[in-house]
Amino acid sequence: MTTIRRPHPAASRSTRRAACAALVLTGLLATAACSGGSPPNRPAGGAALTAEPAALSPSASGSTAGPGAASGSAGAVVPLTPDVAKQLDAAIKQVLNQTSTPGVIVGITTPDGSYQRAFGQADKSGTPMSPDLNMRIGSVTKTFTATGVLRLVDQGKVGLDDPVSKYVDGVPGGDNITIRQLAGMRSGLFPYTSDPDFVNALISDPNRVFTPDQLLAYGYKHPANFPPGSKFQYSNSNYILLGKVIEKAGGEPVDQFLKDQVFSQAGLNGTVFPTDATFPDPHARGYTDQTPNGQTTDATDWNPSWAWSAGAVISNLTDLQNWTKSLATGSLLKQDTQSQRLKTQPTGDPGVGYGLGLFNNNGWIGHNGSLPGYETVAVYLPQSQATLVVLLNTDVPYRGSEPSSLFAKAITQIVSPKNVYSIPPVNTASPSASSSGSASPSPSLSPSGSGSASSPASPGAPGPASGAPTTVNA
Repeated sequence: MTTIRRPHPAASRSTRRAACAALVLTGLLATAACSGGSPPNRPAGGAALTAEPAALSPSASGSTAGPGAASGSAGAVVPLTPDVAKQLDAAIKQVLNQTSTPGVIVGITTPDGSYQRAFGQADKSGTPMSPDLNMRIGSVTKTFTATGVLRLVDQGKVGLDDPVSKYVDGVPGGDNITIRQLAGMRSGLFPYTSDPDFVNALISDPNRVFTPDQLLAYGYKHPANFPPGSKFQYSNSNYILLGKVIEKAGGEPVDQFLKDQVFSQAGLNGTVFPTDATFPDPHARGYTDQTPNGQTTDATDWNPSWAWSAGAVISNLTDLQNWTKSLATGSLLKQDTQSQRLKTQPTGDPGVGYGLGLFNNNGWIGHNGSLPGYETVAVYLPQSQATLVVLLNTDVPYRGSEPSSLFAKAITQIVSPKNVYSIPPVNTASPSASSSGSASPSPSLSPSGSGSASSPASPGAPGPASGAPTTVNA
């Protein structure tokens, strides 16, 4: 989403973290998808960004979960009484202070009531966080991109089992990679956000503009990580390709297509796909430590072209609350198409399965996202008709976990104790994984460009089998 500045030689926590973050356009699985194997090593003297889904880091190993994984226990949300609201206030403030998160917006809706609060600060000058602020959502973007592709499926313009080569030239092994495998993070294509040259380019110049073909070229330099369909690995490369599929089959730029076919159809008046660094007001300032020297900096205006259809979208609390229900119930799709979308496969994270541009995290359906400066969780619990949206203005991890995942876990422990949102932290025992990246991508979720499902777009994606590259979240 932005370009990279050449990092200083001194190794920092940020550079190590960036290396394992893998484009967390963070989404559902930060460690496994924007998620799953060991985080990649960072290039010598380099840093990596997270651009994948924060909670969606796919596993490089493609390990599977046990029977019933990601189905979630049957349960209900508790009534949002004044006492429950007080418990939520206390829990959110505790995570805010524990993780040193500048500010967070939380929205919970149920058929019987709602909870909507903002805590902390929107910027370093002390402006209070507010529920109406626009935020970069990283790998939650993938939910919109996948929906755009599925609308083309419903219109007879794309087939889920068509090879990507039918729409996009030059994809390595493209005759054997299907649209379904791209959307489900099972293509085997190397995540471009894990390529050290990409990471260095982005961190050295966060204002750099990347084209989709330039992004894909970073991934194409590497061999496939596994045969198509054989494993799960969160890779932002999949969703850059799906953006190109939309443009080919839809006949217009992806930003315009999503505006016409998804945002407007779902009544999302404040959601935009930026084509430059423009950030609609009002918005919170976002802070990251994915920098050459590991110092925290303001990443608000970094150019998001590096995340494109994997993690560039901007939205707000109201729109995401409406979108999570539409996403999980399939209001924009034919029933059969939505049924196929919801068929999740194991990611390697217990209780987490990935479908077509969404995940099921212990019953909660949606995605997470993480990219420099921002993290998001946007999910829906069907049996309770409940939505949960968490938006924060930092992606700095806490003890290997995406802060967005910690907020979501603390909240769901109170409101849905039988359906607790949970993304395992990245394996901090690895020298290259001092912190997690999902988008996300990430996976994001996340879009780590992101790596395995167990850690975050906030979610970081695993690198190649050699473990050499670093990654960025979206």
